[in-house]
Amino acid sequence: MWIEDPASNRPALRSHRPAGFTLVELLVVIAIIGILVALLLPAVQAARESARRMQCANHLKQNGLAFHNHHDSYRHFPSGGWGWGWVGDADRGFNSRQPGGWIYNILPFIEEQAVRDMGAGISPWNSNAKMTVHAERSQVPLANFHCPSRRPAKLYDPHPIWQWQMRNSLLTSQEARTDYAANAGDISEQDWHRIPGGPLTLAEGDNSSDWRTITEALSAHLPIKNWNGIVCQRSMFTIADVDDGTSSTYMVGEKYISPDHYESSWYSDQAPIYSGIESSQARWTDPSDLPLQDRGGFWNYWRFGSAHPGGLNMVYCDGSVRTVSYTIDGQVHRRLGNRKDG
Repeated sequence: MWIEDPASNRPALRSHRPAGFTLVELLVVIAIIGILVALLLPAVQAARESARRMQCANHLKQNGLAFHNHHDSYRHFPSGGWGWGWVGDADRGFNSRQPGGWIYNILPFIEEQAVRDMGAGISPWNSNAKMTVHAERSQVPLANFHCPSRRPAKLYDPHPIWQWQMRNSLLTSQEARTDYAANAGDISEQDWHRIPGGPLTLAEGDNSSDWRTITEALSAHLPIKNWNGIVCQRSMFTIADVDDGTSSTYMVGEKYISPDHYESSWYSDQAPIYSGIESSQARWTDPSDLPLQDRGGFWNYWRFGSAHPGGLNMVYCDGSVRTVSYTIDGQVHRRLGNRKDG
């Protein structure tokens, strides 16, 4: 606008700066915000992962308490069941006559009695009615057996070959899975991969002489007595059997799964969650097979491992949950898996 200049009686020009930001100022502000977000994001992600790891540890803590409550009630840790060919049967108790594995056996102690009781009172064991209910149970996912850093408790596609081998369950279109595995000891991969699917019939399973034949034929030179973990085929180990001490022996931990197969069944994750012992529910501590963080392009079905950075959660036989580093010494890892090596 123009105003009168009193000294010269001439009009003078008064300038006004436009309101708002220049383009350069706006770009500077955006750059500063971007830097702050970049600095903040890792901290947020680390906090979220810490919360997920804590939740995972709590799941394992509950499973460890369930092992001890099972021991208090039945004077032994939960059995590993008969093998991958069988799922749990509510009419078969909690001892070596129970074909279902450790997850099935601890259900009453994690407030899932109703899931365990599915199929109770239906006979015979191989009737269509009984096997239908067993298949329905295999479609019940439980959050207590999943790590939130890896995948949710939902149904997953079954293994294309595995299901036709089940003895006491019908086929299912989808099945529940587990991210946790029991400690089966330090035997080598060449030995444990011979785990038999179990007997072909219930009568065979109840006949101890048939069991010796089955185990010797399919497990070759590896009789059950040589299994030195906490859970194995038809196991009924007690706290007294943990010669090395409960604070120095693994009980249950996270299992390795390649991210390539989180959504699909593979050889580390193929059996129904409530079936007898198999690499889906048990892992080993051979010193050459240290725990691994989940990684793409590499599958392995005998190691412990997890999706967490730095190490996995493991509950020991004393009920404590600790982080086991991926860089743990191989011999230390092996000995923690062996309950009686001194």
